[in-house]
Amino acid sequence: MSKKSRKKLSKTPSGSATAEKKTPTKRATTQTKSEKTQRTQATKSTRTVAKAGSHKAASKQLNSSKSASAPAKAKPALAEGQKAPAFRLPRDGGDVVSLADYAGRKLVLFFYPRADTPGCTREAIDFTRLADAFSAAGTALLGISADPLRAQEKFRDKHSLGMPLVSDEKHEMLGAYGAWGEKSMYGKSFLGVLRTTILLGADGKVARVWRNVRVDGHADEVLEAARSL
Repeated sequence: MSKKSRKKLSKTPSGSATAEKKTPTKRATTQTKSEKTQRTQATKSTRTVAKAGSHKAASKQLNSSKSASAPAKAKPALAEGQKAPAFRLPRDGGDVVSLADYAGRKLVLFFYPRADTPGCTREAIDFTRLADAFSAAGTALLGISADPLRAQEKFRDKHSLGMPLVSDEKHEMLGAYGAWGEKSMYGKSFLGVLRTTILLGADGKVARVWRNVRVDGHADEVLEAARSL
């Protein structure tokens, strides 16, 4: 064999080995770059999500601290001797009732939390039982709650109630007369109707105020107060 042939044979294996060595290196480099790119993208995505999450958490915290630092101001309680706040609201039957309708007459406004619940039912029935006696004393009766008209009408029909039932779903009259505020039940606080009764004199001023009313005997007590005016 010639020297040239031997040289060719000796170069060929080494060249092949070199090519084989270079090929995996290039592949490894390509894979490494790809992995780095994927890791970089994953890191960016993680940062984006974390940033969005932290932004939402900050917004909630800001809103809660804002509401805690600036609570709604409670209206001063209506006191005896003050002029009764005007109102105009829908009542059962589809009519509208206003303070002006009772000008020159005494008027009892009893605010109850919810139609057809036990305490409210007893109270409304007691006032109905004494309706004729109130009329003889020159005193009209109005029941008020935040219930919709349909609920008020069912309440009236079920218990044969004898006075108009006013629906104040927006709490306008309830707030003006101090019958809407914070309540608590089973350890939870919420806003609702405070059981309250207010007697207005024929002059349109507040004559008596009963707050945190206890139902038993209450209607009789209000009748005696109306008779004494």
